Amino acid sequence: MFTGIVEVTGTVTRLEKQDDSAAGGGGTSLTISDCAEILTDAHLGDSISINGTCLTITSFTPSQFTVGVSPETLRRTNLGSLAQSSHVNLERAVSATTRMGGHFVQGHVDTVATILSVTPDGNSLVFRLQPREKEVLRYVVEKGYVTLDGASLTVTAVDDEAGWWEVMLIAYTQERVVMAAKKEREEVNVEVDMVGKYVEKSVRGYFEGLEKEGSGGGVLERMVGKIVDERMKR
Repeated sequence: MFTGIVEVTGTVTRLEKQDDSAAGGGGTSLTISDCAEILTDAHLGDSISINGTCLTITSFTPSQFTVGVSPETLRRTNLGSLAQSSHVNLERAVSATTRMGGHFVQGHVDTVATILSVTPDGNSLVFRLQPREKEVLRYVVEKGYVTLDGASLTVTAVDDEAGWWEVMLIAYTQERVVMAAKKEREEVNVEVDMVGKYVEKSVRGYFEGLEKEGSGGGVLERMVGKIVDERMKR
């Protein structure tokens, strides 16, 4: 579990597609350096967030660490596009004394989003993003949370029909996350707020239970119909 508050940005030292060492386990491995300050209490097997992706430390020194990267992770995230000298957001897993400054982040990336535009607004930057899987938009709400490359950010605008949302990076955040340097058409990892997923599943289960018992009387259908009617009136 993480908070989405980036502790430090590290530098990719190596991305090996076939690492047969003990650290690589015969698959892809990723080595990150320039992060000594978060390795003072590191242990083998610790979870660490790299661009919002929860991975396991398989080897480390006082100044760098290595993680194994599964094929599923490479398909689901932007980690496969990293190269030597790429910068990444890093955060250690929460401890009992961690302040919850962001929101609950699992490090389980749902999809990637493409940056459609970057627009200055005073000393801030407005990013408009379009997810690869449009289904995640139902969990993205204005003033809600979304995790982008591991950073907990507030949604400032959503357009479900056009398929995008926006976030704003203040000057302080721009200096501390990798997304600030990204341009149009580049990708970021996305994890939506898990609370929305649990609520959706609970509500669906409740209404499906009513329907099975024969006491629902088409409650779910009427609710959906009402939402559609209101949309059509706009």
